[in-house]
Amino acid sequence: MKNKGLILLLIILASCGRQSQDKTITTLPESKAINGWINIARDSVPLSLDNRKDYLRMAESKANSITNDTIRLDHLSRISLAYKKLKDSLEFRQMNLKVRQLSEDDGIFKALGESHWDLAAFFKSYMVMDSAYFHYQQAFKSFDKLPIDSTSQSLRGRILYNMGSIQDYFKDYLGAETNATKALRIFNDLDDELRIYNCNNMLGAINSNMKNSEKALEYYMKASVYLYNPKSSHNKNLIWQNQNNIARVFMRNGDYEKAEGSYTKLINDYDLRSLNPELYSTVQVNLAYTLMKKEKDIAKSQNLLQSSIAINDSIGFSMDQARAKQYYAEILAIQKDTLKAVQVANEALVLAEETSNNEHFLEVLRLLTNIDVGNAVAYSNQYYTLSEKIKEEERMIRDKFARIRLETDEVIEQNEVLTRQKQIWIGAVLGLITLGLAFFTIISQRITNNKLKFEQKQQESNQEIYNLMLSQQGKFEEGKQLEKKRISEELHDGILGQMLGIRLILSGLNEKEDPSSVEQRSELLEKLQGVEEEIRTISHELSDASYQKIHNFIVSIEELINTTSKSSGIECSFKYDEDVKWDSMVGDIKINAYRIVQESLQNCVKHARCQKVDVNFSVKEGLLKLVIADDGVGFDTGKGKRGIGHRNVISRVEKLNGTLSLNSKKGKGTIVTVVLPTQYVQLESQADIIEYRQMLNV
Repeated sequence: MKNKGLILLLIILASCGRQSQDKTITTLPESKAINGWINIARDSVPLSLDNRKDYLRMAESKANSITNDTIRLDHLSRISLAYKKLKDSLEFRQMNLKVRQLSEDDGIFKALGESHWDLAAFFKSYMVMDSAYFHYQQAFKSFDKLPIDSTSQSLRGRILYNMGSIQDYFKDYLGAETNATKALRIFNDLDDELRIYNCNNMLGAINSNMKNSEKALEYYMKASVYLYNPKSSHNKNLIWQNQNNIARVFMRNGDYEKAEGSYTKLINDYDLRSLNPELYSTVQVNLAYTLMKKEKDIAKSQNLLQSSIAINDSIGFSMDQARAKQYYAEILAIQKDTLKAVQVANEALVLAEETSNNEHFLEVLRLLTNIDVGNAVAYSNQYYTLSEKIKEEERMIRDKFARIRLETDEVIEQNEVLTRQKQIWIGAVLGLITLGLAFFTIISQRITNNKLKFEQKQQESNQEIYNLMLSQQGKFEEGKQLEKKRISEELHDGILGQMLGIRLILSGLNEKEDPSSVEQRSELLEKLQGVEEEIRTISHELSDASYQKIHNFIVSIEELINTTSKSSGIECSFKYDEDVKWDSMVGDIKINAYRIVQESLQNCVKHARCQKVDVNFSVKEGLLKLVIADDGVGFDTGKGKRGIGHRNVISRVEKLNGTLSLNSKKGKGTIVTVVLPTQYVQLESQADIIEYRQMLNV
């Protein structure tokens, strides 16, 4: 029985980050207005997203006019958190960077540490753990420069706890235990009971992962002492979680009698199912596993697992569903229902992959190797490959954290030795040699000390470079392909069209009777035609890439339509469904939709001789419908040669598995209708359950 669920729970608890609880204590009218606007933006759900952002822009403008650096930074920090709550990652990152730069310039270390903390929590929510750990380190360094009091100590302890949770996730148990223990000492001094519970709970999980059951049980029992404070509104959930943790230690230690008793007590708690169905489902799975291991009442185990699977499906709780179906498949195998056991095991395999749960993925592969004899070799090979890959990744991460600790300890030790040597030399110089020799020795020691400081800074820089390399790995080739596609389509849709127009103008001028003009324009036409062919060749050579992403989709479409209207004099209108999360669509759909509209508008300007163009976007039943209608001269759709622009539109629609409809009659205008299947990127609320390998490039 693995502890993956508990690890994810600790990460979720730690990933809440810094809450915007620090109220600006001031009677300034500006601050009251700013706080009011921020609260409206954060909490006024009935308002549109654009309106809520307008309030934040008003707050930012007013905050920038405040001369007090501390108050101004406090407001800007709260504005950045408000953007984060609105899931506007771009504005959050920009505002966070601004706060960090201002804090560093002004030497306001509390604001600097909090901004690093906010950014670390942001990365952790997207499971970008290496970047999160780096910014937690930076936050700790900033808080460590604050005067020692209860507030600064609490900040240091909370950062240490978050760093420990990341190290526990990466199975750097020694580092996680060290940081969690340091945090526990701080919270013990502050008598912060809830965080004392959290630290003991984490230490219990760490020791459980290290298979030190006795120590894990000791920490869980210590944690339970702090759960009976009647002032806490979360006591009931925490008590249930603590009881589940203790029962799991019994189960992992093979003490199934005690495990059964603890899980049965939880199952019989009437409030557990209604108030915390996820935990109730998990307890059912654990009890079923315990009974199965005891070879006692297999039928009851089966009923518990079926109930758990049904609950998970009803509440959309997929984190523990793979484990439930794995155990259910084991019971079916025990009952000799091999065919259904293989079917359920494969369902568990798919769920484990979807939730990035490598441990359960390996366990299900091992189960399938035993029960699906015909495919045993394939499952075995897949198990071996994935197992080796996971071990290698874990080894690299552990080595990374170990190297950081070792280098830091060495620098500290060298600084301590250097400090002692400096004192000895100063004493010896003062007592034995002249003032000149003493001066020379002191300078030498300072040079050596500066060298060590330089080495320490270099190590910090190397760590930062490592994090940047890790976050940018694999992006280089993607960038090349994106740039190729961009150049290809821009050459055709922009430069090529303009040069074609120039050639047509020169063709008209070439009709003059002046022999010199005729000869000159013929030469220009030949040169332009050669350049045109060269650009066309480049465009086709580069067209194997795909442009992946476009930000601010609706704004980009509006700018395109407005630009076309102003430059051509055509009246253009644009309508779209405001309830659709357009920027959440995958980048391929957005850029191709943009280019289809762009090509259609160019055709209206060049050929339609229209007075008005209407563009309409809508989404219904999973389909994106684009309609571009003009009141121009129209044309016979059954005749005429199709240019490369029209072929590009057809190619884009086919690439996205869409349909293109062209409705036009002479004198009746033209209607272009494109229907595309929609796809959306994952929402931030789902990011807590994906693995470290996923990175959001924001």
